[in-house]
Amino acid sequence: MKRILFAAFLLFTTLTFVQAQLLWKISGNGLSKPSYIIGTYHLAPVSFVDSIPGLNEAMNSSEQVYGEIIMDEMKTPENLAKIQNIMLLPEGKTIDKIFSAEEMTHINSLLNDILGVDMTNPILAQQFGKMSPQALTTQLTILMYLKKNPKFNPNQSIDEYFQDKAKEQGKPVGALETIDFQMNVLYKGKSEEREKELLLCLADNKDTYEKMTDDITKAYFAQDLKAVNDAMEEKLNNSCDATPEERNELVYNRNTDWVKKMPEIMKKKSTLFAVGAGHLPGEKGVLELLKKAGYKVESVK
Repeated sequence: MKRILFAAFLLFTTLTFVQAQLLWKISGNGLSKPSYIIGTYHLAPVSFVDSIPGLNEAMNSSEQVYGEIIMDEMKTPENLAKIQNIMLLPEGKTIDKIFSAEEMTHINSLLNDILGVDMTNPILAQQFGKMSPQALTTQLTILMYLKKNPKFNPNQSIDEYFQDKAKEQGKPVGALETIDFQMNVLYKGKSEEREKELLLCLADNKDTYEKMTDDITKAYFAQDLKAVNDAMEEKLNNSCDATPEERNELVYNRNTDWVKKMPEIMKKKSTLFAVGAGHLPGEKGVLELLKKAGYKVESVK
């Protein structure tokens, strides 16, 4: 259970350049050595790193690695407990108490489709029944992917790979955000009513959401950021779509904050930044923001 919760946290932790490229070189603007930024994807196997041109050279030439968070810190008993707690409903609440009987039929239908059992099963109710709708949405999204891709190991992430590689090489590992900040953004950024709405959106549009995930995965494996963006921007044209405020909180505000921090980090040491691919492209993406800040940003081929 802890392994799936760990993967669920990573999944959230989610664009207009035409180049099919995930690795970018950052230089100029007073930097004595270039730094690099690589787009990651939490549902890609670690073996995929071997397919990224120039990655070994970038890793070896960088003096440190920065991720969104420090992955080892997330595995401490204290932080695992925090993650588990933040994914739970307030004391005394359960999923079947906050949804109507009719709404529960939709959720149970989804559970039966994915797991073959639903909340009427006491074991499943004990395991999932106290989760917040947001946490359950994330959990079920991962389980949907694992059902179609049983060989995928959710406990081995590309983000973790880069940090482990840095430690092997005796290099420092840093983070652009704290775990507490990410937990609050990912699991406390919406009202309970909005969380409920989005869980029902998943239950009622399972095939559409599976296609979105498949499209993002295929685009990432093709190293095509434009296609990744197009897949992420697919809409149902109803209230299931992310609001502008939700996009700002989850993506764009964080991009701006990272780009404010990156110059000082890169001045001190040549750095390989490993962050979610969805943060890289677009007018409000990290690549364009770095260019506007005066840096030369070019794809590594």
